Amino acid sequence: MDANKDKYKAVRYEHFGHVDVLHIVELPKPAANKGEVLIRVKAAGINPGEASIREGFLEKQFPSTFPSGQGTDFAGVIESVGADITAFKPGDKVIGFSNNRNSQAEYVVVKPDQLVSKPPKVSWEQAGGLFVAGTTAYAAVRAVGLKEGDIVIVSGAAGGVGSLAVQIAKKRGAKVIGIASAPNHHWLKKHDVIPVSYDGNIEESLKIALSGSKADAFIDTSGKGYVELAIKLGISVDRINTIIDFAAVEKYKIKAEGSAAASTAQVLGELAQMVNDGGLEIPIAKTYPLSLVKDAYIELEKHHTHGKIVLIP
Repeated sequence: MDANKDKYKAVRYEHFGHVDVLHIVELPKPAANKGEVLIRVKAAGINPGEASIREGFLEKQFPSTFPSGQGTDFAGVIESVGADITAFKPGDKVIGFSNNRNSQAEYVVVKPDQLVSKPPKVSWEQAGGLFVAGTTAYAAVRAVGLKEGDIVIVSGAAGGVGSLAVQIAKKRGAKVIGIASAPNHHWLKKHDVIPVSYDGNIEESLKIALSGSKADAFIDTSGKGYVELAIKLGISVDRINTIIDFAAVEKYKIKAEGSAAASTAQVLGELAQMVNDGGLEIPIAKTYPLSLVKDAYIELEKHHTHGKIVLIP
């Protein structure tokens, strides 16, 4: 009898800290109780917010209990379902989200309303990294109220959230200017986004890109003073949204809508169908095995990746 068959591997940390606090533990394999679904995880995305929570920077907004797991995004195959579950069955391929910071693991248990079926043309890597970045981008675009012909500027336009925000904004009929490093300009141009480098005088570069027009909205995915820049450009505070600069939210009363504002299976299903239909590209920057979770977050914290970093349990 295999003594390990009733165990599973999961990411854990016992106190706040940098990546060095992360480690892999073996835990008793969970079961699907009444109203729950047990999923064998095939891919799990990682996100900057998880690093901020782990380092204690967001303790007020997201209190922690130790030992803590990590992760919200996942995609996988249903292994078992509890009593009263009729929407899914063992063997179904699904995309989902956990509210318990535990998706960076070989197994996860969630409620059925946190799952959608994985469309056939969506890869495991895309599916596993979709929820947080996708719903954050969706909410941010919705928050600035884009209309056909509006001009919107997106900072961090080639990152995990930014790369999706620019595409969703284009689907809303907006003209999009994306701030990103020069190596990512080709990808932005391919998606009909006007690229602007964050090197040098960004304000002047943006004015050149605007060609005498005025920007209508600003989506900030990277912080670093971009809210102040948006205000200097004359953009109304009710059409500026940041997903990271909470000090600016307090100071300028701008919007800060992110994943929590769109964290539903309905939105996840809509995003997954966009990917399946070819209307939304999810760039995968790199994949790491679960055992190299530290390396994955070190890569993430360089802030130069194009798209999502995904763990493969």
